[in-house]
Amino acid sequence: MDLHIFEVFSIIGTIAFAMSGAFVAMEEEYDILGVLVLGLVTAFGGGVIRNVLIGVPVTTLWSQGSLIMLALVSVAVAFVLPLKWISHWKRTEALFDAIGLAAFAIQGGLYAANMGHPISAVIVAAVLTGIGGGIIRDLLAGRKPLVLRDEIYAVWAMAAGFAIGMGWFTTNIGLLICFATVVFFRMCSVHYKWKLPRRSLTPSETIGLKPEQLIPQHAPSVIQGTLSKGE
Repeated sequence: MDLHIFEVFSIIGTIAFAMSGAFVAMEEEYDILGVLVLGLVTAFGGGVIRNVLIGVPVTTLWSQGSLIMLALVSVAVAFVLPLKWISHWKRTEALFDAIGLAAFAIQGGLYAANMGHPISAVIVAAVLTGIGGGIIRDLLAGRKPLVLRDEIYAVWAMAAGFAIGMGWFTTNIGLLICFATVVFFRMCSVHYKWKLPRRSLTPSETIGLKPEQLIPQHAPSVIQGTLSKGE
């Protein structure tokens, strides 16, 4: 593992996800403390979960003082940005999220691979580092996690972890190619709305119907009248 490129991906992911968490907090109208918490959790939550699963002490987080300061600065910048700039950022939100996903997935995969873990652990580390913070962010914001319901997301982190675990990308140039590939395919999944197969337990013929339309024809008219009045 090249330490220099490892640090570059850590910096990119920290900035992208810290600002992402801050903007989500402001969308939910959290106060400055809430913005700070959500920004830090988004930036470091995935790494903490990864460390727990691959046997790294959680307290190693406190040795990353420079990254914590970088996240604090990123959150502060996000908080004071003019609304016009924030609106512009929202139009490119998917790109920043893809950059954070790719950077942290590769960083997590490199971390596990450097410890000599098997490929399965490398993939898990890549996925959890890439999506863990986003899941915690969405849960704290009262939202359904983006990675579990939107366009293909975690799959690209899995692919990055698999490639790193297989030793396909070991040089700086190779890792940068892997980074660009993950960002590219993530943005393709957003643009073309690629989705994984899903199955709903709600009968398709009832989707979009009003409550009173779901009452059988032979149901008492008093029930239908109550529903129509909204009582």
